[in-house]
Amino acid sequence: MSERSVSRQKRGKRWYTILAPEQFDREELGTTFADEPEKVEGRTIDVTLGEITGDAGANNTKLTFKITEVASDTAYTEFIKHELTRDYLRSLVRRGASKVDASITVLTTDDYRVQLQPAAFTTKKADRSQEKAIRRVMIDIVEEAARERTYEQLVDSVVEGRLSSAIYGEAKTIYPLRRVEVQKLTLEARPEEVEAEEEAAVDVDADEVAVDADEA
Repeated sequence: MSERSVSRQKRGKRWYTILAPEQFDREELGTTFADEPEKVEGRTIDVTLGEITGDAGANNTKLTFKITEVASDTAYTEFIKHELTRDYLRSLVRRGASKVDASITVLTTDDYRVQLQPAAFTTKKADRSQEKAIRRVMIDIVEEAARERTYEQLVDSVVEGRLSSAIYGEAKTIYPLRRVEVQKLTLEARPEEVEAEEEAAVDVDADEVAVDADEA
């Protein structure tokens, strides 16, 4: 390809500034390059919580945002994932102690389906019944949190550590804990996607009933 052709291609492209959602104060996340706004939508960007808050101690938390809208030279995003780094999680594991975790899928009050993966780290080795009881606490508290919160409120409770603290306060009465963390929060489906899935399920059920009636 000639230098002139390369130059022409570059002139057709532009930089877009990527902004976090309003719940993260529209912080600038970075930039992306494209020749058409449509090609920017759907892209994701990873940043650490420390980069957004200015707190270096929060660099063990990775946040993922997805571009959903482009206006002029600005790309707007939605939050889709919170995840602790592997190095940080490894640092919490101690020999002769237990790590109790769970994977819980919930629906928020505004119908976002979200998967959360909390983990509790004990001071010493817990037995199976104690691990089961701690896991039950995790599930109950996460499910209750989702029943009472919107997606944005649930994300805030994870990012700010309130959900981890609630689990710690309850679960430490079962067995001494060193720490509780939410390893990962992932947006699985938006309200319109959840609704479409429910409608499809109803249609399938109706078909099955019709078949059973014919067979009868």
